[in-house]
Amino acid sequence: MSAPNISLNSQTGTLIPRDARVPIFGRIPVFSPQPAPSRSLPARIAVIGNHLPRQCGIATFTTDLSNAITAEYGAAALSVVAVNDPQSSYAYPTRVRFQIDEGDLSSYRATANSLNAGKFDLVCLQHEYGIFGGKAGSHVLELLQRLTMPVVTTLHTVLSQPDLDQRIVMQQIAARSDRLIVMSEYSSRVLQDVFGVPGERIDLVPHGIPDLPFAQPEIYKDALGVAGKLVLLTFGLLSPNKGFETVIRAMPRVLARHKDVVYVIAGATHPHVRAREGDRYRDQLQTLARELGVEREVVFYNRFFSPQEMASLVGSADIYITPYCHVAQAVSGTLAYAMGAGKAIISTPYWHAAELLEDGRGALVPFEDPAAIADAAIDLLDNDAKRAAMRKRAYLYAREMVWNRVAQSYMRSFSRAHANRMQPARLGFPAKVAEKTAANLLLSA
Repeated sequence: MSAPNISLNSQTGTLIPRDARVPIFGRIPVFSPQPAPSRSLPARIAVIGNHLPRQCGIATFTTDLSNAITAEYGAAALSVVAVNDPQSSYAYPTRVRFQIDEGDLSSYRATANSLNAGKFDLVCLQHEYGIFGGKAGSHVLELLQRLTMPVVTTLHTVLSQPDLDQRIVMQQIAARSDRLIVMSEYSSRVLQDVFGVPGERIDLVPHGIPDLPFAQPEIYKDALGVAGKLVLLTFGLLSPNKGFETVIRAMPRVLARHKDVVYVIAGATHPHVRAREGDRYRDQLQTLARELGVEREVVFYNRFFSPQEMASLVGSADIYITPYCHVAQAVSGTLAYAMGAGKAIISTPYWHAAELLEDGRGALVPFEDPAAIADAAIDLLDNDAKRAAMRKRAYLYAREMVWNRVAQSYMRSFSRAHANRMQPARLGFPAKVAEKTAANLLLSA
């Protein structure tokens, strides 16, 4: 890996990227085109979230974000606080300096004390309700209320119809965060309309992706055992809300037109699903494929793929499919990854997909509609020129989502939070207001 493209400010000793281009994503400007004042760049950053080798999407995201910030800014002082699921331990890299036991409230307090004592300039929290203990992940509030440094929180899920506990937790997180980062315009609107967060405290930054080449699928197919096949692909941790069965039901119709098609389902069962029910969902999918007579054309790779392996896996796809079942999915890292690889994409219209795939960057189909998926796949497989044009539009759009640019956007958000903390109170949504709101909600429940 080449050395980071950075320069050193002689007055402050802070690291600044030489290529400080400011991306604009979608229709909402993410940041002002003027670079942030170097005096406000935080030097010691702690990122809180899951981390590889734990197997989940948040772990992959936290790892990739930390790598990107370190590569872009040479942030040797970046540390990670890893959240561990119950009865688990992991062989973390050295930058994971602190660990939280998901269900142990005292470990949240101890971590807050350690971060304060370590004089960190800023904390970046990765939030997903399910990774923290307590009702609706409320244990994380015990940590946030003790931190003395600015906090920037990335929201991986923003619910438009939260239950009472989820609403209270989100309002408390918003109150105790200096800035909030979301990955879709819809999430920004929900934060404002449902949770009352002022828009000026929200930064829209896309899900990061590696900087992959625009390559033909054939060069990757031999290694995966699908040479000579047209590959439909979905990858990610298996869980029943992903809609894999919809694509399997579409396969007989696709195969009637294109006999050399295979549908590859790549990924291990989600650890939480496996703990509850084992591989029952995967077994159901395999049974469905047998019943439909397509068991030889539906290929399962039952394991977790490393970031290095994912490039070849996604590269092999002629069409990438996200058949997810719920409209309120705020972000899909696998969809972002497929766009970054320049794939032709078919997807259901959940929030993230509806935004990313507009203007011909993908094909949207109704939820749980096998016939629509089959028709979209056949259309793209019949029309090489249409498929190639879709690939190019997706790839070019995704250049603004590569990790080095995302790291720059995160640092700008960090700089705003760091500079604004010179004021004695967070503006627009103070903690006491959230506490009063939470108390009123509890009384009226």
